[in-house]
Amino acid sequence: MRYKLLGKSGLRVSELALGTMTFGEEWGWGASQEESRAVFDAYANAGGNFIDTANGYTEGTSERYVGEFIASDREHFILATKYTLFTRKDDPNFSGNHRKNMVQSLEASLKRLNTDFIDLYWVHAWDFMTPVDEVMRALDDMVRAGKVLYVGISDTPAWVVSQANTMADLRGWSRFIGLQVQYSLIERTIERDLLPMANALDIGVAAWGALGSGVLTGKYNKHENTEGRAAKMGMLSDKKLEIAQAVIEIADEIGRTPSQVALSWVRQQNGVVIPIIGARRVAQVQDNLACLEFSLNEDHLGRLNSVSQVALGFPHDFLKTDFIRDIVYGGTYDKIDNHRNGRS
Repeated sequence: MRYKLLGKSGLRVSELALGTMTFGEEWGWGASQEESRAVFDAYANAGGNFIDTANGYTEGTSERYVGEFIASDREHFILATKYTLFTRKDDPNFSGNHRKNMVQSLEASLKRLNTDFIDLYWVHAWDFMTPVDEVMRALDDMVRAGKVLYVGISDTPAWVVSQANTMADLRGWSRFIGLQVQYSLIERTIERDLLPMANALDIGVAAWGALGSGVLTGKYNKHENTEGRAAKMGMLSDKKLEIAQAVIEIADEIGRTPSQVALSWVRQQNGVVIPIIGARRVAQVQDNLACLEFSLNEDHLGRLNSVSQVALGFPHDFLKTDFIRDIVYGGTYDKIDNHRNGRS
């Protein structure tokens, strides 16, 4: 296991994060406490230190389990949790991004996790109601109080994140060092704006859904009637199965599993991109961890990019046309070595 600096900070996090939404059986498909502990230990023994949970996961059980598992060496682990999701149904102030919900959610998380501080506190999802300055000032207050060390944001448009960090920088508040988003071979639309923004502003990216809700494990290709979340939620399509088939073929060629290939593709993208792995069984997390043992070559990456690429849309595709490049650069585009252009 190697470690990465998370965004514009000195925080060292492992190159794979452990997602703990599977810790607890309240939602009907999670792991028992004993199995959750075994999954945690397998990850920690491999050198992993970046643990991701949320106040809403399995009705709070995930946080309680995580707090128990890290208790013997609390300072070693980078503990990340989130707020935004409701904690009391039908009460408007028990959800959202506002200061009141932030404070009460954080205090409840600290109790469940049995800790005095959170290493990385995520805004879980943007509510489009709370002013950006209220969120950033309230988060900064939590940092100044010593209850939070760093802040991050999840599932939020690029324009909000860029506005928030610009405001934080100008006012001397804590900036977002992490961005948590859905990213995989079957969900690449963050490449339009979120990923370039993260690279430009030096924000580390934590990728959830890197296996596409199980589609990229290849199980739906191999067995047509396979049951699972993707099938139950109507998330399957011919295009997704085509992408999964390409993953399977490369996995067979190099003697790896489809899951390992899919995770390696995410790991090898530009910038700091950290896949979040999650498992209900020890065998699953061990399989996922093995993605660190190899890298995909240029041929593999090219084939996967070809089958899965998405249209970037306007203005990106427009600005890449030969005509526009000619009139913007005066015929010199190919003569300029642009070190800032991670994707061309």
